[in-house]
Amino acid sequence: MPQQLEVLNALDVAKTQWYHFTAIVVAGMGFFTDAYDIFCISLVTKLLGRIYYHVDGSNRPGTLPPNVAAAINSVAFCGTFSGQLFFGWLGDKMGRKRVYGLTLMIMVVCSVASGLSFGHTSKSVIASLCFFRFWLGFGIGGDYPLSATIMSEYSNKKTRGAFIAAVFAMQGFGILAGGMVAIIISVAFKKQFPAPPYAVDPVASTVRQADYVWRLILMFGALPAMLTYYWRMKMPETARYTALVAKNAQQAASDMSKVLQVELEDEQSKVEQITQAQSNTFGLFSKEFLRRHSLHLLGTSATWMLLDIAYYSQNLFQKDIFSAVGWIPKAATMSALEEVYRISRAQTLIALCGTVPGYWFTVAFIDVIGRFKIQLMGFAMMTIFMLGLAIPYHHWTTSGNHTGFVVMYAFTFFFANFGPNSTTFIVPAEIFPARLRSTCHGISAASGKVGAIIGSMGFLYIAQSQNPAKTDHGYSTGIGVKNSLLVLAGCNLLGLVFTFLVPEAKGKSLEEMSGENEAEAAAAGSYDGKTLNV
Repeated sequence: MPQQLEVLNALDVAKTQWYHFTAIVVAGMGFFTDAYDIFCISLVTKLLGRIYYHVDGSNRPGTLPPNVAAAINSVAFCGTFSGQLFFGWLGDKMGRKRVYGLTLMIMVVCSVASGLSFGHTSKSVIASLCFFRFWLGFGIGGDYPLSATIMSEYSNKKTRGAFIAAVFAMQGFGILAGGMVAIIISVAFKKQFPAPPYAVDPVASTVRQADYVWRLILMFGALPAMLTYYWRMKMPETARYTALVAKNAQQAASDMSKVLQVELEDEQSKVEQITQAQSNTFGLFSKEFLRRHSLHLLGTSATWMLLDIAYYSQNLFQKDIFSAVGWIPKAATMSALEEVYRISRAQTLIALCGTVPGYWFTVAFIDVIGRFKIQLMGFAMMTIFMLGLAIPYHHWTTSGNHTGFVVMYAFTFFFANFGPNSTTFIVPAEIFPARLRSTCHGISAASGKVGAIIGSMGFLYIAQSQNPAKTDHGYSTGIGVKNSLLVLAGCNLLGLVFTFLVPEAKGKSLEEMSGENEAEAAAAGSYDGKTLNV
């Protein structure tokens, strides 16, 4: 085993300390905000349709046209895709901390701006909403590679997986919070401004004050981000970036001495030796990177993309699936605010029973079972449960067995989160060199957002085009949803196959996984050619 820099070895073997939990909360609140901002839109899209697309004199609730619904649901993902690539690259060029606060401020400003979307016509309001949600997604995108990289570089190797998973698990609380906030706001407005069911009075069922409901729900996402900005700015730069990329061993030792509360030796001369070792200077587009890590990058990118096709389709359109099987009543039987309440309650129940527990099962077991096995199991179980929903779909929709459908549906979320939704976030932060770690994580995450865009737009059009007999929501009740679930099951099966390209990082240091110990060994003249184990 080649000699490790003392400051990095101290991080690898450090016992779990208070700074670990501080880093989890500070980085995790970004993901709480990310999930809230991304998924809260699904709670209010039907309300937007009622408010801005109701046809005067019509006896049907207003619904968003397919192209408008697709734009509202996917525009944030387009911004996230851009942000992941840009901030991933910037995090390697300027340092993780220097751009960390910028992503948070973009999220705060654009959350508020989304709720203040303006215009004199329906089209102008929706256009301004889409504009602000694109830039909201841009800030959210930056949070992915930076949070993952910072947490991986702060962690010890024994519990690194659990710490990174705990950061990502805050996404579950964000989804849960979105549903709870929507419930509270819709109930408050229902009591203050009661309205008859749509079937009784189509016009009065959407009260004028309902326009404030979706705006308040969207703007609430700014609050948790604002509360953690100060603490993000107090975090020191990670020692791995400072020592291995910025080549400043003195600063790295000084920063980590304060964090770990131990005295660390300044090893500037050793860092300079490592810098001179040419085996570790290859770039992202070099033949050496292609030889060492191209299959790893393909594996992390492909599995994340395939997972997100299924995961975001399920999350964004679960309200339509629940309407199709009859768990949520038809829109024509209830007022606009009642519909928001019912949709929010359904999403909150799924998050509470399936989504949140899945994340924390990963936290508990990832450093015991390992990343590879958890991801393989998750893809396999998601495939099984989606087939269990799709193949007997006629039974679920005609037997009135809503409870059975919801239980199986919740299990798909459980195994998504106790599976690839967590591991695809964790692994790219562990297996690439420090100077490319944020960039490669950004590329992997951006591939995931390509999947999210495919899922959010593809599910919508499949559900609308397969059956000409639409529900009052504008979505087919039968073959469209069934075929969508079959397609998603196929995506999960492909994800299982691509998992075999991803190496296991359990119990290994970041330098072992990335091969950076090879450069240290070369600098010491002791590399035996067998250290790199990926």
